[in-house]
Amino acid sequence: MLQKNQNNKTAVIGFLGTTLDNGFNDKRWQRWRPTVSLGLHDELLVDELHILYSTRDKRLFKIIKDDVAQVSPQTQVIGHHVSLSSPWDFADVYAELYDFAAAFDFQDNTDYLLHLTTGTHVAQICWFLLVEAGFIPADLLQTSPCPRPDQADPQGRYQIIDLDVSRYDGLRARFEAEKQQHWQTLQANLVTQNAAYQKLISDIEKVATRSTAPILLMGATGAGKSQLASQIYALKKIKSDSTAQAKYALNKFVEVNCATLRGDTAMSVLFGHVKGAFTGAASNRDGLLKSADNGLLFLDEIGELGLDEQAMLLTALEEQRFYPLGSDAPINVSFQLMAGTNKDLRQAVANGEFRADLFARLNTWTFFLPSLKDRLEDLPANIDYELARLGSEQQQQYRFAPDARQLYESFAMSADATWQGNFRDLTASMIRLTTLAESKAIRVEDVQAEIERLKELWLLPISNILQSQNSLSGNEPKPALNRETVEQGSHIILNQYLDEGTLATIDPFDAVQLAYVIEVCIQHKNQATAGRYLYANSRDKLKSPNDSDRLRKYLMKFDLRFDELG
Repeated sequence: MLQKNQNNKTAVIGFLGTTLDNGFNDKRWQRWRPTVSLGLHDELLVDELHILYSTRDKRLFKIIKDDVAQVSPQTQVIGHHVSLSSPWDFADVYAELYDFAAAFDFQDNTDYLLHLTTGTHVAQICWFLLVEAGFIPADLLQTSPCPRPDQADPQGRYQIIDLDVSRYDGLRARFEAEKQQHWQTLQANLVTQNAAYQKLISDIEKVATRSTAPILLMGATGAGKSQLASQIYALKKIKSDSTAQAKYALNKFVEVNCATLRGDTAMSVLFGHVKGAFTGAASNRDGLLKSADNGLLFLDEIGELGLDEQAMLLTALEEQRFYPLGSDAPINVSFQLMAGTNKDLRQAVANGEFRADLFARLNTWTFFLPSLKDRLEDLPANIDYELARLGSEQQQQYRFAPDARQLYESFAMSADATWQGNFRDLTASMIRLTTLAESKAIRVEDVQAEIERLKELWLLPISNILQSQNSLSGNEPKPALNRETVEQGSHIILNQYLDEGTLATIDPFDAVQLAYVIEVCIQHKNQATAGRYLYANSRDKLKSPNDSDRLRKYLMKFDLRFDELG
C-alpha cells in the first residue's frame, strides 16, 4: 500500500498499453486492463494519470480516458504525445523519455508513481534508469492480473517497488567487490568529453601499470590530484594482487599533505624518531615512510616540504633507507612514490625553494592536470555525478528544475565563473544547493542565491590581482586596476586579523600593502623565507641584512606576529 503525505496528491505516469489496454466493445469490461485497473483500487487513489501514447493510438487513448472517468471520476487523465521511430531502439527510447522527464513540471506537493507494466521491455528499462538516476522523482508501480486466469477480475493487483537501496547493503557490497575485482582501467571511472584529458589519463594508466618510477601530478588546488592518486593506487593494487610472485604484492596506500607539516614535527612525521630524540619524544615513532614500506606513498603539496626534509627524502628514494631522528641505525624501505603540487616546481628550483636533484628524481613521469576552467564541456556530467553522489549519501533524489539547471550551467560556463577552487568549488556548490533546496528540487531562486554566494567567494584577493597585472608581457595592454575591487580584496584579508577599529585607522595604501604581506607570510613556511621573498631586491643595499627581523618589525606596527597568520 502506498504510504503518502495526506496533503499530497498522487500522480501515475506510464505508457498506453497498445496490447493489454486494447478493446473496443463491451467485453473489454470483463478482462483486466493495466491502465484502467489503476482506477479500481480503493486504497490507491489516483488524482492524475499521465499517459504517453503515439498518434496512431489516439482512438485507443480516448477510449481509455473515458473508461477511467467511469471507474474513477476524480482522476484527471492527461495525454502526452511521444514519437518513437522504433520502440525497441534503446537510444531512441531513452532520449525520448529523458526529454519528457526534463520538460515535465514535477510538483513538490505530489507523490509520483511510474507505471512499469505497459510499454516495451526497452521502455521499462529506460524508466528504471531515469528513476534510479534521480531524473524522475517517483516510486515504481507494477500491476498484474489475477493469478487465476479462469476468474474474470478487471481489478487485478498492484505493487509498489521499493528502491530504498539501504535495504540491500549486502547486495551492494557484493556488487562493489565484484566491480573492484574486474575494474582494470582508470578510464572506467572517467566521465569526460575533453580529448586532451582522455589522452592524459590513458598515458597515466600505462605508466601506473608498467613503471615503478615516481609520478608527479602538477595542477591547481582542487584539480583532483588526490583522487587520481588513490585511483592509480587501486589500479596498481589490482595488478600486483594478480601477479603470481608474492614479493610483488603492493602494500597499503599512505597519503600526507605536506602543507600540514610545519616546523620540527615534519621530520618526525615523515621519518619517525626514537625515544628521547628531542623534548617531548616520550616514545618511538615509526613515521610515514616506514608505514609505506612495500606500498605507495603519496606526498601531496610536496613543494611545501623544507629543504632538509627534501634531502632526506631523496636519500630514501635513491638508497632505499633513512635514519629516524636520534637514531644511528638505518631503516630499509622500498616504496613507490607519487607526489602532487599546485606549485610549478621548475620555478621553485630556480628560486632555491626546491632541490634540483629531488626534482630531477621526481621528474621521470610528470603530468599536468587541467583545471575545471579547461574542461568546461565536462561540467554537466560532473553536476550529474554530484547529484547522484549526494543523493546516494543522503538516500534522497535531488534534481534541478529545467529552468534552474539551464541558469546554473549558463553561469558555470560563463566568464563570471572563475572556479578558483576547481572541482572542490563545484562539490561545495552542489552541497549547498541540495541542502538548501525545498523538497529536494533545486529551483531558480536557489540557483540565483548560489550564484551570488559564488561571486562573493570568488572576489580576488589583492595579491592575485597584482600578480595578474605583473604576469602580462610588456607588449600586452594592462587593464586598469579597479579601485573598488582592490579595496574589497584587501579588506577580505585584513578583516581576518584586525578589529574594525584598527582597520578604520589604516590608509588605503597601507591596507593594500599589509594585505599583500600577510598573504606572502601565509604562503611561506617560516618568517625567514617570507622575509627573503619580500626583501629580495633591497637586501644587498644593507650592511647587515636581517630579512626575518625586518618583517617582524613591520608586522609589529600592526600588532601582528608571523606565527598567528595562516
